[in-house]
Amino acid sequence: MENEHDIRIDKWLWAVRIFKTRSQASEACRKGRILINDVQVKPSRVIKVGEIVIVKKPPVTHQYKILGLLENRQSAKMIVSFVEDLTTDEEKEKTEIKKHIGFEIRDRGIGRPTKRERRLIDHLKKIQ
Repeated sequence: MENEHDIRIDKWLWAVRIFKTRSQASEACRKGRILINDVQVKPSRVIKVGEIVIVKKPPVTHQYKILGLLENRQSAKMIVSFVEDLTTDEEKEKTEIKKHIGFEIRDRGIGRPTKRERRLIDHLKKIQ
């Protein structure tokens, strides 16, 4: 790196707790899910204060503004001074919807679905 204050995007995403691990942040960069100024970036991309980072975590697209450079992970309370969440309310609502997708409600004690019931469930999912 050119100087001590250059921070990689994958390290920053991990430090501000957008991803749980740095390897998850790097993988998201490699898959093209991280954009800066509408350009896909590599994990080694050096970031600057004021840039807008777009993070795609399907089905939600988050937007963050870099307020400060952070190299090491800090407590969640301190993160507020390093990142500003610009994500719209519509996108945040998709997170709630995502939590309920893929779960069927079954009465307690009924057990696992039979093969026939499983096929019916799969058929209903395809229709939706």
